[in-house]
Amino acid sequence: MVERYRFRSRVYRWDERATDSWYFVDVPEEESADIRDRPRMPRGFGSVRVEATIGRTTWRTSIFPGGERYALPLKKAVRVAEGIEPGADVEVRIETLE
Repeated sequence: MVERYRFRSRVYRWDERATDSWYFVDVPEEESADIRDRPRMPRGFGSVRVEATIGRTTWRTSIFPGGERYALPLKKAVRVAEGIEPGADVEVRIETLE
């Protein structure tokens, strides 16, 4: 079943890996709970495949659980194309693919 969500979230840098720069936005708690409650085939790390859109850029990736929220990774190509900086609030659309 395809689910669609739209939300605003702040971009942050994940500092756990010193050699790489990983950037994410969090899916809000309510939307994360809804996604988590839907039955789906198990995937690595509890991830869920999605199609994400910010601005005019759309890409396929996975969201990953962490605490009460899923995290959506932002590829460098997306950040560059949309002029996204850490700390920026962005409008995100996601559609689950499974």
